[in-house]
Amino acid sequence: MGTEERAAGVFSVEQPLWRAVTAFRLLTLLYAVGRYAGNAHHYSHPAAAWAYMAVLTVWTFATVRVFSTKARCGWWWLWADLALVVVGILLTRSFDQAASVDANDVTLPTVRAAATVLGFAVMGGWRPAALAGLLVGLANIGERGRVTSSNAHNIVLLMLAGVAIGYVVELARASEQTLARALEIQAVTRERERLARDIHDGVLQVLAMVQRRGAEVGGEAAEIGRMAGEQEIALRALIAEGLVPNPSYEAPRRPLHRPEPGEPQDLRALLTPLAGSRVTVSAPGTPVLLPGRAATELSAAVGAAVDNVRKHAGEQAHTWILVEDEPDEVVVSVRDDGPGFAWERLGEAEQEGRLGVSQSIRGRLRDLGGSAEISSAAGQGTEVELRVPRQRVERGSTK
Repeated sequence: MGTEERAAGVFSVEQPLWRAVTAFRLLTLLYAVGRYAGNAHHYSHPAAAWAYMAVLTVWTFATVRVFSTKARCGWWWLWADLALVVVGILLTRSFDQAASVDANDVTLPTVRAAATVLGFAVMGGWRPAALAGLLVGLANIGERGRVTSSNAHNIVLLMLAGVAIGYVVELARASEQTLARALEIQAVTRERERLARDIHDGVLQVLAMVQRRGAEVGGEAAEIGRMAGEQEIALRALIAEGLVPNPSYEAPRRPLHRPEPGEPQDLRALLTPLAGSRVTVSAPGTPVLLPGRAATELSAAVGAAVDNVRKHAGEQAHTWILVEDEPDEVVVSVRDDGPGFAWERLGEAEQEGRLGVSQSIRGRLRDLGGSAEISSAAGQGTEVELRVPRQRVERGSTK
């Protein structure tokens, strides 16, 4: 593992590819030098050709460290390498005999050009590799003076290899980013679990004890115990959902953020702030997603139902909110243990101009294409069941 990798503490999937580029450059250079040594006798200017091969050799060995990592190798180094290869291809016609050139003799750099295309592929993906392969191919056509079946075949193979390798590099880079994100989430989750254990073993137990002792002592201690109980609920919600609930029962129920109509919103995030010492919110462990407007209106209807419990059942009444995420609809039930009411009281309240139930609850659900069912009996508490069908909501959100 290289210095950069050890410093970062991670392993890059690209690093082995850069090592492959370095090894391929050296191997193809040795092949090019050996191939020229075997054919030097029919060159018109062998001394000039040997001079070019010496320059190519010095350049390749001098840049071994540069081409060993992406951090050291920039685009200018790649373009310089490509320029040296292209110049060698074009000089072949000047140094070699015309008959040998016409007979499809190999160029001076020969397969060393493929190492240059490989460098472009590893650095930038398939598009830069295709461009580099095209430039090498045009140089081969210029060296031959025409398009032949041999150089056309070589160009196609070179570009296909460059594009394929570049595409694989892009996939590897995307996979590395996904893996890094997954490892980050895993680390955050483990840290959160550790903090949750510490909070549970310490803070939550202390708050629970303060709540019990305050209730036993009474007076001002009871108020302190009530506040401790609210803070315990807030911390438990934070640990369970990663959300910040509002521990005050008297706080406004409306969410501060109003999503765009088509923006998916987790209904749990909007209902969790309703939790308090007398309000219990139960929801699935996975997000309950609805379009922004539907989630906001549904949570507002639930908030109105909770407000009704506080106003009509008293401060000591307990409220339970249950969220059910069904395949075809989302169902939210709001149940309390208050005194309840006679059914005819709803009609009388509407005639008197109190439209909390008819507008704040039923009106919102009606606009969403859903329904609000209210059941109550004297001495048996009240239950409000809110249903929002997914198909209607999603169709309406696309308008």
